[in-house]
Amino acid sequence: MYHWILAFHLISLISWFAALFYLPRLFVYHAENKDNAGFVAVVKVMEYKLFKYIGVPAFWATILSGAGMIAMNPALFSTGGWLHAKITLIVVLTVYFFHLGRLRASLEADTCTKSGKFFRAYNEVPTLILIAVVILVIIKPF
Repeated sequence: MYHWILAFHLISLISWFAALFYLPRLFVYHAENKDNAGFVAVVKVMEYKLFKYIGVPAFWATILSGAGMIAMNPALFSTGGWLHAKITLIVVLTVYFFHLGRLRASLEADTCTKSGKFFRAYNEVPTLILIAVVILVIIKPF
């Protein structure tokens, strides 16, 4: 059963990261095309659906399946500090994800003052965290 949960965890993680990677990119387009009302209307729908229908369910599936794996094998906590570091990074990523939700809401309300340049830089956060998490899980450096 553990391997089925692990497979589900990886599928969920990939879906969650699809939202984490693409949502800030949509924000770039949104911020850089504020004068094009038709385009912005379409992007608002895309942002909403990506966050609510893909991102949020994939987030919860990732978190719950990860917690399930730990519950099934609590000895993971004694295999070194890598799991503690991974969980810390997931907490940071969770804060980032829900901040994207707040940014999406401000873009939808036309109150966001962030630039396309900001969103381009902000889009790199999940990439850096993903690299660190993969290294922690595969290499287990500590």
